[in-house]
Amino acid sequence: MKIFFVSLGCDKNLVDSEEMLGLLSEQGYTFTDDETEADVIIINTCCFINDAKEESIQTILEMAEYKNAGSCKALLVTGCMAQRYRQEILDELPEVDAVLGTTAWGAIVPVLEKALRGERSVKVGSFETKRESAMKNSTDVPFTNANAETERVLTTGGYYAYLKIAEGCDKHCTYCIIPKLRGPYRSVPMENLIAQAESLAAQGVKELILVAQETTVYGVDLYGHKCLHLLLEALCRIEGLRWIRILYCYPEEIYEELIDVMAREPKICHYLDLPIQHASDAILKRMGRRTTREDLTAMIGTLRERIPDIVLRTTLIAGFPGETPRQHEEMMDFIDEMEFDRLGVFTYSQEEDTPAASMPDQIEEETKQRWRDELMALQQEIAFEHAEQMVGQTVTAMVEGELMEDADDQHLLYAHTYVARTYGDAPNVDGLLFINTDEVLLSGDFAKVTITGAKEYDLIGVIADEFTE
Repeated sequence: MKIFFVSLGCDKNLVDSEEMLGLLSEQGYTFTDDETEADVIIINTCCFINDAKEESIQTILEMAEYKNAGSCKALLVTGCMAQRYRQEILDELPEVDAVLGTTAWGAIVPVLEKALRGERSVKVGSFETKRESAMKNSTDVPFTNANAETERVLTTGGYYAYLKIAEGCDKHCTYCIIPKLRGPYRSVPMENLIAQAESLAAQGVKELILVAQETTVYGVDLYGHKCLHLLLEALCRIEGLRWIRILYCYPEEIYEELIDVMAREPKICHYLDLPIQHASDAILKRMGRRTTREDLTAMIGTLRERIPDIVLRTTLIAGFPGETPRQHEEMMDFIDEMEFDRLGVFTYSQEEDTPAASMPDQIEEETKQRWRDELMALQQEIAFEHAEQMVGQTVTAMVEGELMEDADDQHLLYAHTYVARTYGDAPNVDGLLFINTDEVLLSGDFAKVTITGAKEYDLIGVIADEFTE
């Protein structure tokens, strides 16, 4: 039987998708990238903000057509939207055969088999740990830790992979629905993560990207203290891994040992993603955030002092309820002052069942979009200037693949143009480096590249002295 699998949303959701693909592969299922020939269609959904919700709904409706008039025998919906709207999906979409919540993906095989027998079902797991569930003799599916025994089916090309080190979140920011969808913060045991990382490295993974709703508090629930630095030290000892990247670090939780290990270990990319969301103290307080502008300024200063070549990425929310033009200007001033290397902006999304959704003084959509555009225009100036400053420098880059179309006019002078990334660029969210060369490179190769030009957010370069690592 052929399965067409759609994974929507974040990289954390993608890890769940790859785990499900691994479980299905073990049972002999095969996969296709053509939905018209699929016997089974599975959609791993997202509903973090309204745009993601709409994308999930549209995808389900499109795939339902193949159930009505195609070879599809079973349609399954998993992930965050399945967790949040499980009964509504079954009630309103008769084409959907089964719904699996965020912690029930480990039951994908038996649920699919049930669907193929014509039985509709809903499986939503518990947010408890396995130990808690066993103590209560619960029949719910407990939180499924990353499965070291099941080999994930990687969808990222095989040379980089995400390692989800925890599930859920305890922060309860007033705009965020994640704790209701994913439950409280639950770290994956360290030995499990190391075993999974060793397996990924054995498959050829060279860049490991650590993700969670928040990576910085890893281990507190299991071991009583923050252990991300210890996990990083263990991962650095794994042969084959070349880069280790850390995403989603809440600035108030960054601690001395973490900075030390980042500065000390050569495998750890000098790159951090700090989702600050705003820079006005009043807005941060209404958001339920645990930092002030002064705190943010101090932490960014510490990071840049201790790790001078660190690349910092952040995300912001424009148009939070009650935000004033003056508070928007505060955020503009902060971005101008801090000069983040990478930055993304979301307009505030009014999510039901969150405290912010019922706050007074909701901002009009037109104003939110205008403020977002102003923030991005400012960041564009900063980013383009930073890119220009890279010209003449030599960097190490990881090749992602060959560009079959002209990257620029320089392509005419060289046999190949390759797409690559530097340590300062996370996949799918940051810029690219286009390498012009006569050499033959492979995806996953590391090369020394001299930057010869900048094109907006991206860089252009040539192999340095024809040297490839």
